[in-house]
Amino acid sequence: MKKNLFATLGTLILLTIFCAPSAFALGFGARADYWIPSFSGNLRIDDNGVTGTDINLKDDLGISNDNIPGAEAYFELGNHEISLAYSWVNLSGAKNIDKEIKFNGDTYNVSDYVESELKTSMIDLEYQYKLLNFKNILAGLSLGIIGKVKYFDGDVRIHSSVSDTQKDIHVPIPMIGVGAKIGLLANILEARAKVTGMGYSGSFLYDAMADLSVTPFPFLNIHGGYRAMSVKIDNVSDIYAKMDFYGPYVGLAISF
Repeated sequence: MKKNLFATLGTLILLTIFCAPSAFALGFGARADYWIPSFSGNLRIDDNGVTGTDINLKDDLGISNDNIPGAEAYFELGNHEISLAYSWVNLSGAKNIDKEIKFNGDTYNVSDYVESELKTSMIDLEYQYKLLNFKNILAGLSLGIIGKVKYFDGDVRIHSSVSDTQKDIHVPIPMIGVGAKIGLLANILEARAKVTGMGYSGSFLYDAMADLSVTPFPFLNIHGGYRAMSVKIDNVSDIYAKMDFYGPYVGLAISF
C-alpha cells in the first residue's frame, strides 16, 4: 500500500515538474528577418471576359529577384503562442517586350518599352498550440499545431508610354501546419522548423522554413536558415498566378 502511495506521489511530482512550468510560463518578444530569395512566377489577369496573356514575369517583363524584410511580434502563455508578422515584397522590371501582352483588358504591343511592378504586403496572424513542451528534457523539445491566416494586400502594374494598367490583389488564405523546436545545447543552440499550407479549388499556398538559433546573451537571439514559399491563385477576382520564393534568411530576436 505504501509503495503504491509513494509511486502515485512520485508520478504527481514528475508531472508537476514537467507540466507546471509550461502551463504557466509567460513570454513575449519581437523578431526582425531579412530573406534573400530567388523568385520565379507566371501571371495572367483577365478582364470582362477578355482572356489575358500568360506572362512569365522574369522572361517577359524582366522582373528580377529582390530581398524581403520582415518583422514579427509574439506572445506566449504556457503552451499557447500568438504572433503577428509583416513582410514586404517589392519586385520590379523594365524591358522592350518581345510578344503581345494582354493585361487586365489592355494590350501592350511587341517592342513596347514597359515598366512593371509587383508589390504586396504579407500579413500573418498565427496561433500555435504546443502538443509537446518538455523544457526540462535534454535541452528542450516542443511540437505544436498551427492555425494561421496569411493576407496578401498589394497590386501588380504594367505601364508604357501609352498605357498604364494596375490590378489590385487582396487575398486572405487560411492555413494549417506544424512547428517544432529541438534544444541542442542548453539554452544556447536550438534547431527550429515550421511548415504551413492549404489547398482548395485549384489554388494552394505553402510556406516552410528551418533554421538554427543561437542565444549568445540573455534576451538576444541570432538565427539563420532557409525558407521556401509557393503560391498558386486560380481565378480569384480574374487573377491566375503561380509564384515561388526560395532562399536563405537571417534575423535577430529579442525575447523576455
